[in-house]
Amino acid sequence: MMARPKPLSGFPEFLPAGRIVEQRALDILRETFELHGFGNIETRAVETMETLTRKGEITKEVYVVRRLHADPDERAGANDDLGLHFDLTVPFARYVLENAGHLAFPFRRYQIQKVWRGERPQEGRYREFLQADIDIVGQDTLASHFDVEAPLVMLQALERMHVELGLPEARMHVNNRKLAEGFYRGLGITETLEVLQRVDKFDKIGGEAVAELLVDELGLSAEVAAKCVALAGICTPDDSFVEQVRALGVEHEMLDEGLEALRAVVNAANKRVPGRIVADMKIARGLDYYTGTVYETELVGHEKLGSISSGGRYDSLASDGKVTFPGVGISLGVTRLLGPMITKGRITANRSVPSAVLVAVDAEETREVAEDVAAALRSRGICCEVAPKADKFGKQIKHADRRGIPFVWFGGMHGQVKDIRSGDQADADARSWTPPAEDLRPSVTTGD
Repeated sequence: MMARPKPLSGFPEFLPAGRIVEQRALDILRETFELHGFGNIETRAVETMETLTRKGEITKEVYVVRRLHADPDERAGANDDLGLHFDLTVPFARYVLENAGHLAFPFRRYQIQKVWRGERPQEGRYREFLQADIDIVGQDTLASHFDVEAPLVMLQALERMHVELGLPEARMHVNNRKLAEGFYRGLGITETLEVLQRVDKFDKIGGEAVAELLVDELGLSAEVAAKCVALAGICTPDDSFVEQVRALGVEHEMLDEGLEALRAVVNAANKRVPGRIVADMKIARGLDYYTGTVYETELVGHEKLGSISSGGRYDSLASDGKVTFPGVGISLGVTRLLGPMITKGRITANRSVPSAVLVAVDAEETREVAEDVAAALRSRGICCEVAPKADKFGKQIKHADRRGIPFVWFGGMHGQVKDIRSGDQADADARSWTPPAEDLRPSVTTGD
């Protein structure tokens, strides 16, 4: 006899109703991405440790994979060690390098897969979770208008999930590295990354503390530090940020370029998905890696979850020494978005099974009649199941009720169908009857 298993923290498993919600969200993501011409790829779950650690020391996050019965000499070969991928960008970079000769650039891909990170589990953070990425990658060059397109695609997907599934509104915060770096260079600062790293703490410690760090740790003058903090404090839902930045009196060619690039993103988003984007000068996401527009997205009213979707422009996704692949991408933490909502019952499905109809069985000797009815319904896309036992009809109705199935079919092809919620029963032909559209598939509902 197997002992009752203990829960494994950080590896979420949804009940059937929650899984229905997740599948609907994935359907929306796939449909939205494909409407915009993104093709789907799937990469292997494992990469070599050399590939996973190429961008820096991240071994604390990686789950290492080894064969249980590997030879001792084989286990000793660290270069051959494998790890589960901790994001989808690293395997995508490897994929592009390996398949560049077979890809048409700009290459537009979407990828929805599980990833694994060995970090401390908490609300919205998991050790195993589902992630959805889109990227547009060029060969040597990539036009700037893609910086506008990528966030719009993700925002439109999130807006559909808000409208169709009842998820909270999403709000994307955008900035541009050229804007920030150009501003700092206009102030005479050369170590711009050092400033960005301090400014990134703005939300946690406040502007006054950031100014102190800039003065005490970087040796900036109080006046220059105040300008940096003033820039970080600018946040607007439209392109009025341009005037506010200009009012600070700093000039630089790179600043001009960044302002215009960010203006284009904000205006385009406000045209397509009004009210879902803000220009936020304190966003400094990974600016040692990103080279243009950067994005971070939160759920309105659930800001404690942190960013659910992020990304930006990068000059080099990968390079083979001769060719460079610049790109722009954005990633959505699907499990991070849905997990807390599902586990707390804030969003669920109105039934936990796809079946709209339970076909009753008169007697085991006539089960084939019920199977024929079910086949006729299924041939027209109506999900159904046949009762597991030829019990009294009352018990079969109770079975349907427990499973959340709204209709029970009695008799053969020309039979009767009963709505067990209202008690209404009517004659029906299995080759033509269809349930109401709202009952054909489970629907997603929101709780309190």
